[in-house]
Amino acid sequence: MKNLSQAEEIDEIRTLVRNSGLRSTAARITVIQFLRQASSPLTHAEIAEDLTPMGFDKATVYRNLIDLAEAGLVKRTELGDHAWRFELRDPNEPEDAEHPHFVCTECGSVSCLHDVEFKTPSNKHWSQVGKVTEILLKGICSECDEA
Repeated sequence: MKNLSQAEEIDEIRTLVRNSGLRSTAARITVIQFLRQASSPLTHAEIAEDLTPMGFDKATVYRNLIDLAEAGLVKRTELGDHAWRFELRDPNEPEDAEHPHFVCTECGSVSCLHDVEFKTPSNKHWSQVGKVTEILLKGICSECDEA
């Protein structure tokens, strides 16, 4: 992400939100700013924990996450633990551009694997299965492995 002043960042987010067809509200701007700082997808509870002290109640945070996801600005993913996680979509990438995630089976931490590319073979069996839309890897993270 480029280095912007806070005012420039807010203006950029306002434009992004308005261009998606939503009203630009303080809650939406704050949620996007928070997600820009995140290094991995976060649950509603994790986001609300940091935003409720700023004056946003949990319901407002949740409603805005859903609105932003429906507008295509945020991706909502379920990584096998029945909890929705949210992360920003890159506005410069196509909406169907995906990246795999790694979930630690010990501590539950989630990592984005942006630089990993998976290619499905173009054989008959794969084409009969369908289109792969998400890849999830599970294992033990380096911190848990060292413990």
